[in-house]
Amino acid sequence: MSRRFAGRVAVLAAAVLVVTGCGSTAPGEGGGAGADGTATSGVPGPGDDLATVAPTGDPPTEPGGWRRRPPGNVAPVEAGRVRRVVVAPDKFKGTLSAEQAAAVMTEAVHDRLPDAEVVVVPVADGGEGTVDALLSAGAVEHRFRVTGPLGGPVQARLAVGEGTAYVEAAQACGLVLVTPTPDTALRAHSGGVGELVRHALDLGCREIVVGVGGVACTDGGSGALGALGARDVGGQRLDGGGAGLGRLTGLDLSGLDARLRGTRVVVATDVTNPLVGPDGAAAVYGPQKGAGPQEVDRLDEGLRRWATLLEAATGRDVAHSPGAGAAGGLAGGLVAALGAEVASGVELVLERVGARDVVAGADLVITGEGRLDAQSLHGKAPVGVAGLAHEHAVPVLAVAGTVDPDARERLAERFDAIWSVAGEVGEQAALQRAAASLGAVTRTALDAWLAARERTARRPRPTG
Repeated sequence: MSRRFAGRVAVLAAAVLVVTGCGSTAPGEGGGAGADGTATSGVPGPGDDLATVAPTGDPPTEPGGWRRRPPGNVAPVEAGRVRRVVVAPDKFKGTLSAEQAAAVMTEAVHDRLPDAEVVVVPVADGGEGTVDALLSAGAVEHRFRVTGPLGGPVQARLAVGEGTAYVEAAQACGLVLVTPTPDTALRAHSGGVGELVRHALDLGCREIVVGVGGVACTDGGSGALGALGARDVGGQRLDGGGAGLGRLTGLDLSGLDARLRGTRVVVATDVTNPLVGPDGAAAVYGPQKGAGPQEVDRLDEGLRRWATLLEAATGRDVAHSPGAGAAGGLAGGLVAALGAEVASGVELVLERVGARDVVAGADLVITGEGRLDAQSLHGKAPVGVAGLAHEHAVPVLAVAGTVDPDARERLAERFDAIWSVAGEVGEQAALQRAAASLGAVTRTALDAWLAARERTARRPRPTG
């Protein structure tokens, strides 16, 4: 998307204190994510030696075990000349959307660097928050009422830009839309996702990106395909959730919406789980959706049956394909029945919002999310942002709600400094006063980075 969307990102820099989406109607608040988990100790704070966040020198180890990322190819910028700062956070789940977090961080940057240009790029990883990120980059919002995961109506949004529609599966069948129980784990379905795809076709879109993640269902995408015209040859409904998969007798795809033949469908995910088995959709993700051991076994059995029917109808065997288990098997169903492509969610979003272009030439990048942990290393937005910063030799700071101490060493390899809001102000304040706490810790992180940068610039340089 790029030039037009990147242009929108540049415009956002001029309105740095109020970050809003773009579209035919105002975007919703978005799903935020917050300072969940346990407060992290050992993160450098206002009283710590600022050398721990210096951009050069040997990486020291703090008593708590925190290590900053070695400097790599990051070139120190002349002290006192910070011209451009890129602010690119993901959501802080439960407290702040990515846009809200970006606005708070931006205000902190202006407090400390009033003359710097601030470029705001809210990001996402292809799951929850993806629509908001695209709206911030200039896409147009469209709202629809679709079928929710348990059959009731829900409001969902599409982002549309340059002929591409962005569908967020969680808006139609998200885990946040149910109270997870064994019953909901069996009954939840993805029918609303198929309805959103159909609405995108009605809008004339010829590329549809389906961001998967955070869903309540484990139905292999059967509900979505049913909404697009697929049917069971025995007359069974395809929106019966994972519990209904075992009753299906055969899959007829002849009734699929004909417009899909000329449409590119992309599944945005960084999940690599197969559809079935001990690492599959039911076994790994079923318990967080309310499934107990018996439900997990039933769901896995249903997905095996579904994979057999998909292969018979399409010739594609997705049972053990990496990534097919994403979103309760929704990814596998779309790949098999629609010929969908699978793309890295974080890489796709960062490309479409123009993040690479704005990071190039920046003096500093600030990113973050609700929690940094081992999972963040596998396709989460802040690590993706850090990768772009490293490509352009730009220092990158991470300010997260919490930081998992067990992943601290590995995370420190990706960022020049990592700050935990809960570690600085306490978990209660981080949750109850999320914006103020994030702003305070961002200011502290900037103070430490600027002081270390100034000290580095004053060091005598070798001669001769």
